[in-house]
Amino acid sequence: MSDLFAGPSALADIMPIEQTPLRVQIAEILRRAIVSGKLRPGSVLVEATLAEQMNVSRAPIREAIQILESDGLVETVAYKGKRVKPLTAREVEETYNLREVFEVMAVRRILEYGHPVAALWTHCHEMDRAAVEGDQEKLTAADEAFHRTLIKVADHDLLLASWNSLYLRIHQIMALRNTVQPNLFDIAGNHPPIVRALEAHDVDEAVHLITEHTRSLADFDPASIAELNA
Repeated sequence: MSDLFAGPSALADIMPIEQTPLRVQIAEILRRAIVSGKLRPGSVLVEATLAEQMNVSRAPIREAIQILESDGLVETVAYKGKRVKPLTAREVEETYNLREVFEVMAVRRILEYGHPVAALWTHCHEMDRAAVEGDQEKLTAADEAFHRTLIKVADHDLLLASWNSLYLRIHQIMALRNTVQPNLFDIAGNHPPIVRALEAHDVDEAVHLITEHTRSLADFDPASIAELNA
């Protein structure tokens, strides 16, 4: 009986194991908690408490929080320590002003160059399922994916890079907005008309819909989140 040997060609698709530093793993966990709204703006980050919850030492917690400070999600308050950076009405307005510019540009570029938009339906269906399931977190993820895909379909590298620089704040605001305005069916239902206008090559209607959509989100009041924490 001959021995079986897995040669190089048989192993070609097997990827090497990545050793992700603990601080990076912790930073990603905390980042997801912040942008999903689980850790709300103003929440204090206590190293000892987080270390106990995650069953790690305080050193990687401290390093992870430093990463989040670089992301702009955490800030240091004198004599109080680290906290999730609060959102201000101005920051929400400025973020969504830029988002509107980016998404209107994406819509115009998609129609100008005839880029296919079928991929957007995937995220519409994901939002519909999340609404039926009452899964707010899943809906927020699908919502963000819809708008990220819109930017990607436009096929403009600098536009995508600019969007990525706003991504964390956009996702966070979406998640917090969905907490305050929890009608998931309304949120999901706002997106299919945008896709239909793109498929119909109706520039005016597509620009109108995406503009109204982003402006309605800009009405979100960050103070309402503070009220929820009270």
